[in-house]
Amino acid sequence: MIPNTARRLGKWLSSALLLPLSLTACEGGKDKPAQPAQDKPAASAAVAPAPGDTAIKEKPPAVANAEAAKKFKGVKITYYGDAVGINAELDKVMTKKFTEDTGIVVNVVPRPKDSTESYAAYQRLFQAESADVDVVMLDVIWPGAFAQHLLDLGPALGEAAKQHVESLVKNNQVDGKLVAIPWYTDFGMLYYRTDLLQKHGFSKPPETWDELEQMAKKIQDGEKPQNANFTGFVWQGKAYEGLSCNALEWVFSHGGGSLIEDKKATLNNPQAIKALNRARGWIGGISPAGVTGYEEEDARNAFQSGNAAFMRNWPYAYSAGNADKSPIKGKFDVAPLPHEPGQKSAGTVGGWQLGVSRFSKNQEAAIELVRYLAGPEGQKFRAVVGSSIPTIASVQQDPDVVKAMPFLAKVKDVSLVPRPSNTTGARYNEASIAFFQGVSEVLQGKDAKDVLPQVEQRLGRVLR
Repeated sequence: MIPNTARRLGKWLSSALLLPLSLTACEGGKDKPAQPAQDKPAASAAVAPAPGDTAIKEKPPAVANAEAAKKFKGVKITYYGDAVGINAELDKVMTKKFTEDTGIVVNVVPRPKDSTESYAAYQRLFQAESADVDVVMLDVIWPGAFAQHLLDLGPALGEAAKQHVESLVKNNQVDGKLVAIPWYTDFGMLYYRTDLLQKHGFSKPPETWDELEQMAKKIQDGEKPQNANFTGFVWQGKAYEGLSCNALEWVFSHGGGSLIEDKKATLNNPQAIKALNRARGWIGGISPAGVTGYEEEDARNAFQSGNAAFMRNWPYAYSAGNADKSPIKGKFDVAPLPHEPGQKSAGTVGGWQLGVSRFSKNQEAAIELVRYLAGPEGQKFRAVVGSSIPTIASVQQDPDVVKAMPFLAKVKDVSLVPRPSNTTGARYNEASIAFFQGVSEVLQGKDAKDVLPQVEQRLGRVLR
């Protein structure tokens, strides 16, 4: 069963990445996740950063709004920025350029890599009405939850917001106020080693989950004698928001729906049970035992180090894998994630926005940083260097951006699956915690048929 909220990526791209959702963001710190005991990432794959990760050589664009921003020269602001892969480096070089051109001093504080921990950190900051942070990056599902703590950017950036994908702008409007500006968007994809597929007799990437399992096992069996650290398939298995994204793709691509449909919890169904039990079977087989502790960077480090045949991740890993000194440069490609026969490939919708804290003592200077980072020049730089999908239509169509992101054409038929924040509203975080904790129980060894009834009940309580 395929929910009406899912749409083809081809239509999404051809309509300037017009996302088929009106997301209401999450809240719900009441149900703080109790992390299950995790296997640490196995020494096989992700204990060290991937070779090839080097400082960005490209020069960031000049600050188009520098003249207006110079009136705040000497002001110091703190930006709660990215901590994941090349995105963290992009934040450093772009804020440095901003300081050089404007005189506004930017202190970049990386948020926790775990988005669930980031959410909790934001809750603490805002509940304390802290002025310690001025600019924040926000998951696409968060604006509604934090709206009361964010500055209305409409008066300053309302005109600039018209350049962005309309549905994303609407996502960031709460009670008539523009509480965040779209920054970049993304979705889950399958990365695969083209050289290893060819070496082991495969002419194309897997289309079904059965094919992925067969290919991953054959390649793993063939490579492990020469590389004891080699594994077939890596993904994000830690109990956090990233697992919700992965598991939603598994369930949807098996025909199990999208957790909540027609305002009812629908997770407890045979297709979802099959999907989650299948994933449990990967652990210790085509996936390392430690994958239950993996976040995005753990998976990327394994894949980019040459220790995995397949990886589920976001678009940012594409540019990192093609860095000059990357061991896998020119040896990998991207495809839609697999699906069951007769079903559709799925990619969970992600993406980030920028907002200004209502408690900031330097709001005008903070707005100028947001204007630069999320503006056309900033988005183009981030797309070309970091594979971040722009939210401005004209930037998406820029020849340099199209050239830098050839993989988009290969995943045009993916069904984009939004997380159910539109139906759970301010309680989305509770729903996600219930989901990823239940999935984690399955990955730790329980049968999904014994877990999903309780998860569905928890989801039902969220909807009341």
